[in-house]
Amino acid sequence: MKRFLLPLAVFAVVVGFLAVGLTLNPREVPSPLVGKAAPDFSLPQLYETEKTFSPKDMAGKVWLLNFWASWCNGCKDEHPVLMQMAKSGEVPIYGVDYKDQRGEALTWLQQWGNPYPLVAVDESGRVGINYGVYGVPETYVIDKQGIIRYKQIGPIDQDVLHKKILPLVKELQTQ
Repeated sequence: MKRFLLPLAVFAVVVGFLAVGLTLNPREVPSPLVGKAAPDFSLPQLYETEKTFSPKDMAGKVWLLNFWASWCNGCKDEHPVLMQMAKSGEVPIYGVDYKDQRGEALTWLQQWGNPYPLVAVDESGRVGINYGVYGVPETYVIDKQGIIRYKQIGPIDQDVLHKKILPLVKELQTQ
């Protein structure tokens, strides 16, 4: 009887870990960048390829940085929410076209609408790596000092927008 106690105890521990793991939300992966300065970069713009965009251009402003791509299904899901946000003018959303073809990105924005005042192109994905992008879409809330305050993995939906992003943006804008 005693020889079954150790395997039974190990089995119980494994089942306990699995039970806890099943209750976790995979979209809430903690980011080591939250609370730290947004990685700097300089990328060419999608529409005006001779110009570049850098987070330094946004110093003193609260803004969103949204990594997306024309080949991304989740990006299509969140796009109406981004369009609504852009129309409201509550916070500027700057896009990073991630590992995409320029022509396809332009066509996609023409077809679905463009919520971004500016889109940067991360063709190699290097900037995405620096931001810890797991896959697109991913969105970052960045404060006036250039500090990442929130990371949304996956599409932004109405619930996330109204319960997390907009309240945080309003708080950061008053600071």
